[in-house]
Amino acid sequence: MSTPIIPRAHDLGGGFTVRRVLPSVQRQGIGPFVFFDHFGPVIAHPGDNHDVRPHPHIGLATVTYLFEGAMMHRDSTGVVQRIEPGAINWMTAGRGIVHSERTPDDLRDVSRNSHGFQLWAALPVEHEEDAPAFSHTPASAIPVVTLPGATVRVLVGGAFGVSSPVATLSPTLYLAIELEAGASVTVPAAAVERGIYSVDADVSVDGASLPSAQMLVLEEGAEPVIHAAQATRLMVLGGAPLGHRFMVWNFVSSRKERILQAQDDWEAQRFPTVPGETEFIPLPVRRP
Repeated sequence: MSTPIIPRAHDLGGGFTVRRVLPSVQRQGIGPFVFFDHFGPVIAHPGDNHDVRPHPHIGLATVTYLFEGAMMHRDSTGVVQRIEPGAINWMTAGRGIVHSERTPDDLRDVSRNSHGFQLWAALPVEHEEDAPAFSHTPASAIPVVTLPGATVRVLVGGAFGVSSPVATLSPTLYLAIELEAGASVTVPAAAVERGIYSVDADVSVDGASLPSAQMLVLEEGAEPVIHAAQATRLMVLGGAPLGHRFMVWNFVSSRKERILQAQDDWEAQRFPTVPGETEFIPLPVRRP
């Protein structure tokens, strides 16, 4: 049976609220993805501070995709990358990375739209302690498939006869689909686990209603027909499951003791630093 997931609102600070779909009560993840935040659409005005200050990660890969806006990524490997709509930015935390995501200087004094997604993919156990790395794939390198009434961008993995150039460490699927009003698309069984999220409007999935901004986890092997009465964008994500992960703050691991070590390391400021950054976010109060 398909499983619906209703997101909960989560305030990142400064009045910047996101819809958090994963992890949820219904399930921790879909394929390797254990975290799914949908932010915006929101208009940021001059003086609004939506910067994400330097913070650490272990055991995961962050996956950033924008519809609108821009952010400046900086990390402890020395990478500085402007993130813009349509690109896939994949940061492998491995044994430990620190990064910030800030408003580019040229946008700080103007009103700007912000809309996109931040996902985390767990790493396979054998890669949890890999060296940290960052990979930027521009929008121009993302394969696009044109169907009747639909446009599919294959962000990660393979579907509709094409494959993304984004390298992953386990089978992973991530699609962005634009559906015209009155159009339908069949979602292929391109991954063991898959979820569908409609961004702008309600859709029907094999005749059953899926409200906008909700996730529907599909049955394995199913190839449902998605119909949009109104134009909308769909996000499809999934892949091969990697098993349970412990998740505390920004840390993900198959081993609880590794989480504890990461907490100790952040408190003692043993993580690598981001060149040019001086701010430090204290570790949240530890749960008993």
